[in-house]
Amino acid sequence: MTIFPVENHRNREDGGLIYPVYSRRSGGLSIGINLFPDKKVCAFNCPYCEIFPFTTASKFAVKTLKKELTYAINSAQYHSISPQDMCFSGNGEPTQSPHFRKAVEAAHSIQKKIAPETQLVVITCGAGLFQDELFSYLRNVIASYGLNMWLKLDAGTEAWYRIINRSAIAFDKLIAKIKEFVEVSPVTIQTMLCSIGGALPSDAEEAAWNELALEMAKTGNVKQFQLYGKIRPAAEDPLAEEAPVAYLEKRAESLKQKLAAARLEVPVSVYT
Repeated sequence: MTIFPVENHRNREDGGLIYPVYSRRSGGLSIGINLFPDKKVCAFNCPYCEIFPFTTASKFAVKTLKKELTYAINSAQYHSISPQDMCFSGNGEPTQSPHFRKAVEAAHSIQKKIAPETQLVVITCGAGLFQDELFSYLRNVIASYGLNMWLKLDAGTEAWYRIINRSAIAFDKLIAKIKEFVEVSPVTIQTMLCSIGGALPSDAEEAAWNELALEMAKTGNVKQFQLYGKIRPAAEDPLAEEAPVAYLEKRAESLKQKLAAARLEVPVSVYT
C-alpha cells in the first residue's frame, strides 16, 4: 500500500479498504476509508461519479480496517507527511454500510492514539438521515468526536436533481431532511458544478440553489460551502464534463453576494 498522495482512487475498486490520495478539498493527504470493497452501494447515481463498474470477492472487516488504517497513518508520519483527514467515502454512500458505526468508532480510536490532529470526515449524500437512529448518531459524533460532515447539495431544483443525482429519493423529501439536520448540527455543504449532456445548470437552478444555501446558512450551522469541479474520469464520460473555472468562480461570487446581503459570514471555497 502506497502512503504518498496520488491523483486517483482506482485501488479502492480492487477491494482495498484504505486508499491514501491527494485531496483538493482537504489540502493534502487524505486517507480514504472504503466500506464497500466488493461493489458500489449508493442511493445516488450521479453521471459524474468516478467509481467504475466493478465487483470483487473482498469483504469488509473492522479488524482489517484498523490494521490498514494504522499502517497508513504510521507510514505517512514516518515519511514526515501529516494526513489532513481520515475520510469515509469509498465506493458509494458510507452511511448505507451496516459497518458504518463500528468503522467510525475504530477510526476515532486510532485518531485519539496516533493522529489527534487528523480530522475525521464523512462525505454523504444525506440518504442516511432518513433513519432516525443514524440521524441521532451522526449528530452525536459530530458533537463528541468533532467529525466533519461534508453534506451533498448538488441541486436547487427537482429538474436538475433528476439530471445530476438521478436518485429514487424524492427531491423535496431529501431537502426537508437535510434542512432538519442542518438546523441541529454543523455541516460543510459540498456542491459539484459540472455540465451534463453539454449543459450547465440554468439560471433558474442557480437562483434556487442560492436560496437553499442561504436558508441553510441562516441556521448558523454551515461551516463552509465547497464548490468543486469535475476533474477525474467517470464511467459515463463524456455525459458529465468539466465546467469552466470562470463558471465556478461566478457561482461562488453569486453566493457570496447573497451571504453578504444577509450579513452572514460563511466561507465559500472553489476547488478546480
